[in-house]
Amino acid sequence: MSAPRPLTELTEDEIMFRDAVYGWARDVVGPKVAAMDEHGELDKALLPQMFELGLMGIEVPEELGGAGSSFFSAILAVEALARVDASVAVVVDVQNTLVNNAFLRWGTEAQKSKYLGMLTSKCVGAYALSEPSSGSDAFALRTRAEQRGDAWILNGSKLWITNGNEADVFVVMANVAPEKGYRGITSFIVERGFPGFSVGKKEDKLGIRASSTVELVMQDCVVPAENVLGEVGVGYKIAIETLNEGRIGIGAQMIGLAQGAFDYAMRYMLERKQFGKPIAEFQGLEFQYAQVATEIEAARLMVYNAARLKDAGRPFVKEAAMAKLLSSQVAERAASLAVEFLGGVGFTKEYPVEKFFRDAKIGKIYEGTSNMQLGTIGKLLRQAYGARG
Repeated sequence: MSAPRPLTELTEDEIMFRDAVYGWARDVVGPKVAAMDEHGELDKALLPQMFELGLMGIEVPEELGGAGSSFFSAILAVEALARVDASVAVVVDVQNTLVNNAFLRWGTEAQKSKYLGMLTSKCVGAYALSEPSSGSDAFALRTRAEQRGDAWILNGSKLWITNGNEADVFVVMANVAPEKGYRGITSFIVERGFPGFSVGKKEDKLGIRASSTVELVMQDCVVPAENVLGEVGVGYKIAIETLNEGRIGIGAQMIGLAQGAFDYAMRYMLERKQFGKPIAEFQGLEFQYAQVATEIEAARLMVYNAARLKDAGRPFVKEAAMAKLLSSQVAERAASLAVEFLGGVGFTKEYPVEKFFRDAKIGKIYEGTSNMQLGTIGKLLRQAYGARG
């Protein structure tokens, strides 16, 4: 009897898929990265290719228009894209790990047929939970929903919504019964063209600038009754469970980013000579890049392990929080060191490592800050040790 395959080991098919995504990102996205960053906008020519390549519906069953693959494959795609551009990676990440996942787990058959068909072929999706007054305290949201006849009327605003400029389908959280607290939170499927819905201000960000981050405004926004995702009052559960999976996606983005910065820095250090030899041979640098390479690999294994656990139907919340926490720390450190390894030129926009450095910062903030991850890990550890007596 053969030994079970380790959770972190890649199959030949997975390696081929990862390498194919990276090859496309390197050859097609790579030449556009600097311009997209400068203008703060995704090159719209990329979106049709992303749909054609199946990157926008990796886990969606083939009968609904998707690739019929695994969550782990989506994680590999995000990682591969982030080695080239974290902005393109997060478009794919949000589409797969948040929006598509919400429909797959909570949608009715009619909702899956309609919206997953759109999301896998032509429509970008966005996930709208955060508000001006509710960030880490997500369930303090103030957006309200009131049922009138065969429709729900939504009023409120959302902030920090990724993919907002490109999206046509939005998963929006609103409270239908504020007196019930978080148990009134309900998830709604909102289309861009619904009356009373509009996209507001676009944020001018430090990093991942080509990824749109916008405000959403709902003023008597009319949403058909059949567009409740899940059941009325279970939106908080949808939010928690979806974000638990989404954190693994951010972990993948961060390890890809770290690897991209490290790859460039290593090539530079092998070519750059001082005192008659490549600077990579100086022990002062050697010890630093050996350490950061080890940290990247450790973070990668944590992300892969969390994704495998999720696919296997095993508990993964603690592992997802740990993976996101560590990978965001490693990405920031790796990108910062990459700037230092390049010296003066690393501090200029002519070289890509300064962009990796700027992009890395968001990893400790979105889809749950580092402190929120630590809180989750701590709570689950107390529960585990308490159960042991």
